[in-house]
Amino acid sequence: MPRELDARVMRRLLVAQRNEITEHHVYRRLARSCRNERNREVLTRIADDELKHYEFFKGITGRDVSPRRLKGLMYYILARVFGLTFGTKLMELGEERAQVNYADLASSVPELEEIEADEGRHERELTDMIDEERLKYAGSVVLGLNDALVELTGMLAGLTLALANARLIAVTGLITGAAASLSMAASEYLSTKSEEDSGKSPVKASLYTGTAYVLAVAVLITPFLVVPNVHHALATTIAAGIFLIFGFSFYISVAKSQPFWRRFIEMTFVSLGVAAASFGIGALVRAYLPVDV
Repeated sequence: MPRELDARVMRRLLVAQRNEITEHHVYRRLARSCRNERNREVLTRIADDELKHYEFFKGITGRDVSPRRLKGLMYYILARVFGLTFGTKLMELGEERAQVNYADLASSVPELEEIEADEGRHERELTDMIDEERLKYAGSVVLGLNDALVELTGMLAGLTLALANARLIAVTGLITGAAASLSMAASEYLSTKSEEDSGKSPVKASLYTGTAYVLAVAVLITPFLVVPNVHHALATTIAAGIFLIFGFSFYISVAKSQPFWRRFIEMTFVSLGVAAASFGIGALVRAYLPVDV
């Protein structure tokens, strides 16, 4: 039987009820598309839990509510594009906010304490269940991105003053970046091969590192191909580098439950510090070893 509750409490319960049915459909859909049997079983179990929570709320509110289909589709696409871990954990962050909501409402509906415990268990299960290749090789991606951002941003900053020619800087950076990506991939191959107990494929590790390096090179070089003014191009490159750092730091912080701001600030300061030092070196080179281009 529906309970007599304060209108404000009822509104919040209906929001929580809609969240539960939305997440039930997301987990169920992800389970159907998951090839890993263990992951599929856990996703199905969590989907069933979310449905039980929905039925519980329905018993209190006395209403049927429809899922937020756009929100559900967004999380499903995120999980399919960026990985099951990232998509589900991003949704679990929403559940963390729900836990605060549940704790606040528990004084009016004591049974919510049990649901709160279920929601807390979901994230732990997700952390333990995922066996995704892209996370296994996250270290290789970090290596490729870090090196490209630090080395190439610094080199482009130095060349900006030393050469002062956008096309020449782009060509030089492209050649250097291509050579460096091959070097990094080869180094990661040898490094991974020497770690016999790592459980990682040396070939895949080298591909992840090299690909990450090449993508970073493409992003950082592009401004010098489309922006005529070298200083404006450098500013755009630095902004693009910070955007890359932000995006990857956010991805890792969500997927691996690591602090976001510390990683983002550290990578940003290292990249900008190297760029500033290289810019100064380029100024000295242009002043004392003038090159006419």
